[in-house]
Amino acid sequence: MSSVKDLFNFPFSHIYVEEKVMDHELTRKILSRYAKSSVIPITHYKDVFNRPNQSFLLQKAVPSLILARNTGASVFQGAPVCQDFGYDHFYYTSCARNCIFDCEYCYLRGMYGSGNVVIFVNLEDILSEVEELLKEHPVYLCVSFDTDLIALENLTGFVARWAEFTRSHEDLTIEIRTKSFRKDIYEKIAPCDRVIFAYTLSPQEIIEKYEKRTASLAERLGAAACAMEKGFPVRLCFDPLIYVQNGKDLYTSMFEEVQRNIDVHRLKDVSVGSFRISSEYIKKIRKDFPTSSICQFPYENRDGYMQYPRELQKEMENTLLTLLQSFISKDKIYMTDTEEKT
Repeated sequence: MSSVKDLFNFPFSHIYVEEKVMDHELTRKILSRYAKSSVIPITHYKDVFNRPNQSFLLQKAVPSLILARNTGASVFQGAPVCQDFGYDHFYYTSCARNCIFDCEYCYLRGMYGSGNVVIFVNLEDILSEVEELLKEHPVYLCVSFDTDLIALENLTGFVARWAEFTRSHEDLTIEIRTKSFRKDIYEKIAPCDRVIFAYTLSPQEIIEKYEKRTASLAERLGAAACAMEKGFPVRLCFDPLIYVQNGKDLYTSMFEEVQRNIDVHRLKDVSVGSFRISSEYIKKIRKDFPTSSICQFPYENRDGYMQYPRELQKEMENTLLTLLQSFISKDKIYMTDTEEKT
């Protein structure tokens, strides 16, 4: 299994840059790292990212990078099938679109027609939008849903900037979700109990088969342990649960590895949720990936979301719940209840 160990060396052979951000400080910084790449000026990122008849599969194998300015709204209310962890005002934002990792089940395959990666260099405008929202009420904000920000940190520095911004805004809590191996990031930013690092975990066999380019289970656990040691709140996300025939054995083995490698008593909390996806997104994914066992599974359409049949979903989630309760209190376990939220 290959992991993206350093985005500095990731082969973006072509970089499309909106003319209006060509002189932006972050644009110049990124282009300086890719002096040998072809730089192509464009008027608007959608001219490349949204053009028809693209091959997601081919682009994902060798993605291009697009640098752009986000000119519309950037902060949105959290989706009903996403866990809000008890916060009243749950939002997410997209500083980038698409992920450098390549998970077979990722909803981004259905959301976007392109496999290229977009970075919105004008993070300062997104921060200003959050500040306006904070004038109304406290905010719980997920900043790493449509990409893996830690995987892009060498290019953007966005994780450090979000952490600094959050420390200076006491009514803001953020979650940074990742499948990355990186530990060095915790040496570069100061801990804050409102900057939550959330590690998505899967059994190693599932990672190898369905989560291409991501860190191994051992690497993720090592990074999570490092984050806790440095004083950061850490969340473990067993989400999405993927059905495989020997799933109970795989997840049981995974939990044994979790307990061997991190101090589970220091976890902030954990989340559990079975695979689910918009019925519209999966139509496109099934067309693009006809041999995918995950995408072609006979899911049930419940209120517009494709989910495992109820009995199978209940069995999978109860197995995880039983394992979790062996080492963490029930009040720290968050189950994604799609029946109530959809």
